[in-house]
Amino acid sequence: MNAPAPHRILIAKPGLDGHDRGAKVIVRALRDAGFEVIYTGIRQTPEMIVQSALQEDVAAVGLSLLSGAHMTLFPKVVAGLKKQGLGHILVFGGGIIPDEDVPRLRKQGVDQVFGPGTATSAIVDYLKSRLDKPKK
Repeated sequence: MNAPAPHRILIAKPGLDGHDRGAKVIVRALRDAGFEVIYTGIRQTPEMIVQSALQEDVAAVGLSLLSGAHMTLFPKVVAGLKKQGLGHILVFGGGIIPDEDVPRLRKQGVDQVFGPGTATSAIVDYLKSRLDKPKK
């Protein structure tokens, strides 16, 4: 019997933030955990991220941001996915995001936000629990 295909995850760095060490650590951890990961690199527009998600047929999009533009860029990605009929794609984020912004991001469609120091195993466990749920 064939094993199910691994979930495809897109990791993206929206905006002008050029620091990608954390994103690369997440990419490696997800690949090591058996996910198929597409990393878009730095300085991506929300539109570019949405197009990558569409072209790569991903189950989730992870956004990494340190520049402080998360309240603008994360919701633009979520809105762009919905506009393309991709509202089913799980969106999660990480980086330097103040705790008080997390509830607002969640209301705008970002499923989970991970801050500095989060164990990579917590992100792996989160994705497995969210993506392996039976479809209704």
